Amino acid sequence: MEGIYERFPSEAMGRDMHVWRYGWWGAPVLVFPSAAGFAHEWQKEGMIDALAPLLQAGKIKLYCPESNVAEAFTREGNPAEKIAAHERYERFILQTMVPFIRKDCNLPQGRIGTVGCSLGGLYAALFALKHPHVFNHAICMSGRYEITQFLGGYSGSSVYFNNPLAFVPNLHGEALEATRRTHLAMVCGTGQWEEGCIEETIALCDVLQAKQIPHERDIWGRESKHHWSWWKKQCFFHLTRRYAS
Repeated sequence: MEGIYERFPSEAMGRDMHVWRYGWWGAPVLVFPSAAGFAHEWQKEGMIDALAPLLQAGKIKLYCPESNVAEAFTREGNPAEKIAAHERYERFILQTMVPFIRKDCNLPQGRIGTVGCSLGGLYAALFALKHPHVFNHAICMSGRYEITQFLGGYSGSSVYFNNPLAFVPNLHGEALEATRRTHLAMVCGTGQWEEGCIEETIALCDVLQAKQIPHERDIWGRESKHHWSWWKKQCFFHLTRRYAS
């Protein structure tokens, strides 16, 4: 399925950012790439074709920006600089992508869905939990939700507020009530290459349950792997149930 490619200048990132978008009508969904970080990843891996029935029927519109995950989490380097890189990306999403999506969909104050697999699942969950006034749901597949493992154990307020398994247990008052306006579908297999992901998915689900934050715990069987072949099935299932039922 064909998409539209654009380059968005970003003051926060200090460069142009690559973005692909797909669909002609429907609910807006922001896609976060995996550890590769490429805007064209979902097209390359066949996810867009897998979701073509929803896109062609006008149920959803997908927005696929690149990420700077390599600068933030997957490379070696100074941990303070790495978390600062992630915060720059957060500003790009909120200052550039969100206004564009709302304008493109003619939804001036509309809330947006998020979705991601592997490290993209972390991003989907994190943005929904931190900014529930912007994002109304997240589909998080095979994610990792304890970010200090990517930062050599480095800590500090910037790490804390970007670490779901750190800040969510302490949410209370107005912040907690706001977060209860979003919904997370926490999806993970129990098969090959899901080590770490399944444990952290269950741990975050337990926290969400304790905090009464709306969510679904969707654990797939031993045959399901940390692989695109399974993420296609999981993503189609959850997006169909939310937007096409």
